[in-house]
Parts: sequence; structure tokens; C-alpha cells
Amino acid sequence: MFSRFAVLSVLMAALLGATAAHAQSADGTWLTQAGDAHVKISKCGGGICGIIVWLREPHDTATGQPATDSKNPNPALARRPMIGLPLFSGMQASGPNKWSGQIYNADDGGSYASSVTVTGADALRVEGCVGALCGGETWTRAGH
Repeated sequence: MFSRFAVLSVLMAALLGATAAHAQSADGTWLTQAGDAHVKISKCGGGICGIIVWLREPHDTATGQPATDSKNPNPALARRPMIGLPLFSGMQASGPNKWSGQIYNADDGGSYASSVTVTGADALRVEGCVGALCGGETWTRAGH
């Protein structure tokens, strides 16, 4: 009886350890697919948040001033700096290594239903949808 319990305990520990090893974290800094921005993802409010922390072109070429959220339809928000801009906040876990919520697209000033999925140690799939039309891109860990 004891040996059967011990074997079962060892098997359960091994299975739980394997499951934990497969869980991947989105925490860290990610390079967008176009290579034009770094987004820092961290835990927040029981979910994850992502903010822009680096831009390949941090200044507006027309004005020479720091780049702003100029495509935002809200005039007050259109003046906020791109560096530090939140792309998503409070995305909630929706599956293994996956979070869902809203993502802000600074290219057009719109927010979209989105999901973020860790697909490998250094790969993150970011997808967004407008109605039935969906698209996405793969981000890589910055510095890798």
C-alpha cells in the first residue's frame, strides 16, 4: 500500500512539474513584427498589461518633437507621448498561455477585440478582430 502511494505521489509530482514547465510567461519586453517598437508586458490587475517602451523612430519627422498618439480621435489623447502609451491593460487569462481583452492600435486610433498567446519561449502571437475580420502578428522577445 505504501509503495503504491509513493509511486503515485512521484508520478503526480512529475506531472504537475511538467505542467508548470509548459506554462510560459508573457512578462518581458517584446519586439513587434515590424521591428519598430518594444512593448513591455507585465502582470496587472489579475491579468496582463502592455506599454510601448521604445520606438525605432521616437520623434515625429515633420516636427522633430517626440512622437505622439496623433491618430487618436480624442484630441486630449492625441497629444500623449507614444513612449509609455498603454496598448492593452487588464487582459485576462482565457486559456493556457493566452490572454484576451482589448488592444489599442496606434496606427489608426482604434481599439479591437484581441488575444495574446505565448507560442514559444521567445514568441508571442498578437491577434485582433474587427467583426469577423481578424489579423495578427508574431512578436519576439527583445534582445533575442
